[in-house]
Amino acid sequence: MITLDEVRAAQKMLSGVSRVTALEGSRYLSGLVGSPVHLKCENLQRTGSFKLRGAYVRIAGLSPEERAAGVVAASAGNHAQGVALAASLLGVRSTVFMPQGAPLPKIAATRDYGADVRLHGQIVDETMRAAQEYARRTGAVFIHPFDHPDIIAGQGTLGLEVLEQCPEVRTVVVGVGGGGLAAGVAVAVKALRPDVRVVGVQAAGAAAYPPSLAAGHPVSIEAPTTMADGIKVGRPGEVPFRIIDELVDEVRTVSEDSLAAALLLCLERAKLVVEPAGACSVAALLAEPKSFEGPVVAVLSGGNVDPLLMQRILRHGMAAAGRYLSLRLRLTDRPGALATLLAALTTVDANVLDVGHVRTDPRLGLTEAEVELHLETKGPEHCEEVREALREAGYRVLP
Repeated sequence: MITLDEVRAAQKMLSGVSRVTALEGSRYLSGLVGSPVHLKCENLQRTGSFKLRGAYVRIAGLSPEERAAGVVAASAGNHAQGVALAASLLGVRSTVFMPQGAPLPKIAATRDYGADVRLHGQIVDETMRAAQEYARRTGAVFIHPFDHPDIIAGQGTLGLEVLEQCPEVRTVVVGVGGGGLAAGVAVAVKALRPDVRVVGVQAAGAAAYPPSLAAGHPVSIEAPTTMADGIKVGRPGEVPFRIIDELVDEVRTVSEDSLAAALLLCLERAKLVVEPAGACSVAALLAEPKSFEGPVVAVLSGGNVDPLLMQRILRHGMAAAGRYLSLRLRLTDRPGALATLLAALTTVDANVLDVGHVRTDPRLGLTEAEVELHLETKGPEHCEEVREALREAGYRVLP
């Protein structure tokens, strides 16, 4: 078990290296929960996530001989950037393996922080094996993203900051992938305030902790699937699992729709760019707001989101919130038919984002055309108003 003294030592080590990130109140979430909700903005940390904390503490603890051999890591993004910057600050050579499909902005950022980036494999598991093989072959020290006491002690410094910034806190909500962040936060919080609840959150499609906690040991899940790549981990780490099993009060799961809605809320209401993994704490609050005792601190663990993914997620989030409507309908293929359809939509104040117009398809009659519409609406009631207006205008909306 990692001790509070180790976390405090990590905090001293990180002084002047990592930022004490802001704690921002959220009026909207406070209204939903019924008590104050604060957002711990680790998306504004150096490298855009909490990962720098643990990576720096781990590398700083290496012997001179180990530092001389260099370090190696595997990551799709956040850990990669944390290791690259930490190694550069400490004058250590770093090699980072990333999946071939990693977003270009994350690859570029990792290189800019000083790492030798090598693309290998299609999924992080393949990338991890390549990095471990590199470590065996070269003698470089493998820096695990979550399964090491120094990593967990570094992440635990975030928990100390939460208690310093919000001494009246009653619940801390934090995302869980491999478990390093949640374990570190739990060590710090429970040592100083055992009355505070620590709630972990996983994406439902990549939730290895619930079955592992039920079994009493880490178990693997096959093919974890979620847009939240920062917490898409198929098996808990051995070290964080023991801590989470003992200290974390509960691990919940959230849906992909909840993640998308949470990311959209952070952007619109809090003016914060957050990646899906970073928004999972907010997703849990949106899913069951009355089940949290306040004041609540929700940790926004990172903000490194690929712009193309952000575009898709925002559209998905708008759809989940009833503010984005996709529909198909058929009309008579004659001059002016499409203009007449669009005019009907203006009467109900629906904003047309995209129009697809198909005239040649075996499913269509000789005089038919099919139109696919993507509309921005004002909510679920407005969506139904749009459908009703189209039906009244004589259009047949397809299922």
